Amino acid sequence: MFRNIFARAILCPNRSFNLPSATMSQYGPQFVQPVFKKENIAALEESGEIAQIAHVPVKAARNNDSCSVFHNDLVSQFINYVMKKGEKRLARQLVEKGFENIKRLQLERYHLAETDEEKEKIELNPRVLLARAVENSRPLLQLTPIKRGGVRYQVPVPITEKRSYFLAMKWLLEACREKERTVHFPEKMAWEVLDAAANQGKVIKRKQELHRQCEANRAFAHYRWS
Repeated sequence: MFRNIFARAILCPNRSFNLPSATMSQYGPQFVQPVFKKENIAALEESGEIAQIAHVPVKAARNNDSCSVFHNDLVSQFINYVMKKGEKRLARQLVEKGFENIKRLQLERYHLAETDEEKEKIELNPRVLLARAVENSRPLLQLTPIKRGGVRYQVPVPITEKRSYFLAMKWLLEACREKERTVHFPEKMAWEVLDAAANQGKVIKRKQELHRQCEANRAFAHYRWS
């Protein structure tokens, strides 16, 4: 097969040919996933499972895997969704500026609060607010088109955890980009994250609208198994 492809490439140098890509991993089935977080290593040591994988070959960790205490998986994933055309440094700068705006707005509310009880309810950590906003924006159900008897029905089905996190962050970014172009992205991001963290705003309405549609189509739920 490769001999024929290379022969045609020599005879037709100006023509492009697609070589078959490798469908197998470079790691065999005996390789295990790397454990690079300190809390996971401590849990393995307490349970005694670390002795079982001490002499097992381990896959290489990815470039974005880090054991730093300042690393946050959710923030890293959100930065990847913000990124366009591989400009990760720009995406990281935009998200950090958005965190600064969130911290500034929360500090203003903190200093305007009159009682200590109100001050205790105000969260100042922007990463905690982002995690809270994503959790509030996660849908529980989604509509899937299923064809039965020549008719395509919108059937409500449970959504996976990975898909729900993706939709929540996608809706947050779409809500940020729908605002006026005269407003910079960090400011729009701060407004949307604070609204979603308070369980209000466009993203929360979009999630509730999806749940209402799923509730309206609950009569077709049995088509999921038929």
